Amino acid sequence: MKQELCRPGGYALRAAFLIGIGIFSIAPVPGAVAQKPAAPRVNVAKDRRAVATFEGRAKAYVKLRNRIKSKLPKLSKDSTPEQIAAHKKAFEDAVRGARVGAKPGDIFTADAAEYLRRLIRTEFKGQDRGEVKETILEADTTGVPLKVNYPYPETKEVSTVPPTVLLKLPQLPREVNYRFVGRHMLLIDKDNGLILDYMLNALP
Repeated sequence: MKQELCRPGGYALRAAFLIGIGIFSIAPVPGAVAQKPAAPRVNVAKDRRAVATFEGRAKAYVKLRNRIKSKLPKLSKDSTPEQIAAHKKAFEDAVRGARVGAKPGDIFTADAAEYLRRLIRTEFKGQDRGEVKETILEADTTGVPLKVNYPYPETKEVSTVPPTVLLKLPQLPREVNYRFVGRHMLLIDKDNGLILDYMLNALP
């Protein structure tokens, strides 16, 4: 090889040889290329079970509260505001008594909460979603108790879930609504105002 490089025209050959060595030295070694970390695997079957359990428990609550409501005296179309307020309070008290052992996580199970946080985190990506999140966080919900089986204060602002996000969440019975209090998500009975369950740090 040394003799070939010294022959006439050997300069060009030598340059090509050196360039070849340089290219070889910087060529990527198989398996040494930096790769992005793989996204965590999503267990679809686990998510489906979590959603089914979540929806089933929400429906079980509605079945209970409807049974209780059916036993209360009916309001007439001529009921006074005082009578309506008294009826709501009686409904609230009866449901609270029937759910005296209710606790956080009864409906928002650990698996359901994990799934919902992941879903909400995905939905709130991007600048436009950031503005929506700021609107939610600006709502005056100071003093709202994060307590299961306690009423949502009527004097406090209600922070609803954006429709585009609501469409992605598991469907609730019409008697129950999702609500935000700061970064936390609540389930509220829309008639008696009771907090059925809550999930901490739902918003990213």
